[in-house]
Amino acid sequence: MSGIGAPDFFYREAQRLGYVARSAFKLLQIQNQYKLIKPGSSVLDLGCAPGAWLQVACQSLGPLKNGGAVVGIDVKKVKVPSLHCDSRVQTVSADVMKLSKQQLVELSPMKKGFSVILSDMCPSVSGISTRDAALSFELGMRALDLAVGRNANISDDNIRNAESCTSGPYDNGVLLSRGHLVIKLLESEDTKELSQICKPLFKKSSWLRPKATRSSSREIYLICQDLKSQ
Repeated sequence: MSGIGAPDFFYREAQRLGYVARSAFKLLQIQNQYKLIKPGSSVLDLGCAPGAWLQVACQSLGPLKNGGAVVGIDVKKVKVPSLHCDSRVQTVSADVMKLSKQQLVELSPMKKGFSVILSDMCPSVSGISTRDAALSFELGMRALDLAVGRNANISDDNIRNAESCTSGPYDNGVLLSRGHLVIKLLESEDTKELSQICKPLFKKSSWLRPKATRSSSREIYLICQDLKSQ
């Protein structure tokens, strides 16, 4: 299928099924393959605009009686979509690079942390491939730092500016033991580094390029399953 045909298909399907964006099918594929979100899960969606992943995450929780929660964070103000979402979904307008782990924990059910963290964050694309990849890597490292904190032994210059926000009682991160982490990146040499950091922390990690990804895109997702006890 051509690069033009594939986006058209997913765009039409998103409209037909009531999703606010075609990106919903990326998380649907991840969920179908890995079953990360279960009834009762607490889900943190970093970079949640325009809200398609909020919809899929809420659907994956099952009926309202199953419980669970979905918290979306984005620098933009995001309205919770009316379709496929219910009272378990909330959004917060904030800069992920400036949020502390303590602030995120306060947003989680019973203030204990999250069982699934999804990072679909993407930098403002400049068209300069090396710059865009570096910015994407910075966002990926930030997501990892928020999830596992000092256990990742992150010393990368990219997140040093956020160090003042990451110290304190939640240095270990906000992802619960046996939790799952999904990080979107623009494929580059740096993606290998992030994968190597994650390997010893999780029981399993793998790469996925969802079918709904545009053919011209370098987007790839790192799927990390079952965070080991910290």
